[in-house]
Amino acid sequence: MAPSDNERKRLDLNRREFIGGTAATALMGSAALALPGCHGGRGPVTGAPGAQTGAPLERFGLTDALAREVMARALQSGGDFCDLFFQSSRINYLGVQDHAVNRAYSKAEIGLGVRVVRGVETGYAFTESLDRASMLQAAEVAAAVANGAARKVPTAFAVSARPRYYPHDQRWKGVSTKRKVAMLQELDKVTSARDKRVSKVNITYRDEEHFITVLDAEGRVFTDYQPMTVCYLKCVAEQKGRREANYAALAGRAGFEFYNQERLSRIVRESVDRTLVLFDAVEGPVGDMPVVLGPGSSGILLHEAIGHGMEADFARSKTTIFTDKIGKKVAEPFVTIADDGTLPGRRGSIHADDEGNPSQRTVLVENGILRSFMHDRISASHFKIAPTGNGRRESFRHIPLPRMRNTYMLAGPHSPEEIIRSVKKGVYAEHFSNGQVQIGAGDYSFYVKNGTLIEDGKLTRPIKDVNIIGNGPESLARATMVGKDFALDEGGWTCGKGGQRVPVGLGMPTVKISSITVGGTKKG
Repeated sequence: MAPSDNERKRLDLNRREFIGGTAATALMGSAALALPGCHGGRGPVTGAPGAQTGAPLERFGLTDALAREVMARALQSGGDFCDLFFQSSRINYLGVQDHAVNRAYSKAEIGLGVRVVRGVETGYAFTESLDRASMLQAAEVAAAVANGAARKVPTAFAVSARPRYYPHDQRWKGVSTKRKVAMLQELDKVTSARDKRVSKVNITYRDEEHFITVLDAEGRVFTDYQPMTVCYLKCVAEQKGRREANYAALAGRAGFEFYNQERLSRIVRESVDRTLVLFDAVEGPVGDMPVVLGPGSSGILLHEAIGHGMEADFARSKTTIFTDKIGKKVAEPFVTIADDGTLPGRRGSIHADDEGNPSQRTVLVENGILRSFMHDRISASHFKIAPTGNGRRESFRHIPLPRMRNTYMLAGPHSPEEIIRSVKKGVYAEHFSNGQVQIGAGDYSFYVKNGTLIEDGKLTRPIKDVNIIGNGPESLARATMVGKDFALDEGGWTCGKGGQRVPVGLGMPTVKISSITVGGTKKG
């Protein structure tokens, strides 16, 4: 089963707050490795059904005529495509340690990225100053990738209709620091009181809001307000001279209402319980054995070891093992994997990608068959298909790349209990803290912070300090049982690729991998 439907004025930026920046550029080859309408100077803006009306560029202190001039400069040497990516952002950060707020800052930024595409090559430049000279300079640099006749600027721009995947009750700008601090202090108090062994609590909190407007050479306009928040709660406990630490996290594309009582209670419970169980943990086994991945956060293995290999820039450059696997079996018939940007309030959800292409649910693997890659505009053009809404960038300073949104494996036919009963001796992996992956080949190593031994079909003793080592495509093929207990994780996952970081979501049900190399501290 897929997630249910329930799962599923202006920023007041004063341009004088920002330091005038000069244009920077990146001329890229075939790289491998989250409003209103406007009145055009040359023609009318047409509002799509459901689109808002107004002036999206006024937020940035600009006019449509000036945007047209910048685009004309970018297209002066031709090129297949051009877009202007305007962004203004505010980020607020708070940290609590030793029962007091000891870290706090706010950051505001604004800028424009200009992109010109010719074939698989990209000319890109950005500016942190939205004055006419700086924007034209950025456009001039981006235009250098092309060498043909000038292209005309569209005579009309159409405002794209925008869904509501992350409705919010209150913008972050309207939430006082006092309210946020009170919430964090209560978290600190409740966590410290949950068990007498808790000796220290560290909390890292962040909220942010981004306004973006994308105009492109095809006459499209997309605008969006993208809220986000994340809270990490780290617990340190001491018992008989031993010290253990662990954490839990909450994240969502939402407003302050995200922090309801259920979520706050859960992050306290998970942080403390994950820490205290480590005092009872035994040494982990070593060797090749079945590994059962718990529901929810185990999706990080799916994301890193498998998902990246299905990003289309790697397929285009033929650097992923999945390059020639479209239409072929890559898993058992009960395995279906999707990448979905439309889940309400989720960290990886987007109304449209950073190229203005509508977000969607993309089925990557259907009943064991590889059906699709995740595409941005360039890879979609190469494969002669439509973009899937996966062209994402960290900010106006970066080019878009095919990136994941919320990636998950759907529920299967097996109960979690029968999955555990099927294992004579193995490991149940519950909570991961870090790992590394070789994207092309899919080789991975993940550190299991919390796990449990499986002995004679039963969960027995907790274990720690265990690594699981394998190959993503091989592990996918070895997924011999998939549970009915699908869960999306609400942790603060951030994906790195090509020097960029973007927020993502992930999830999966309980899954049995028939054999993975487990590296612990004793032989099993």
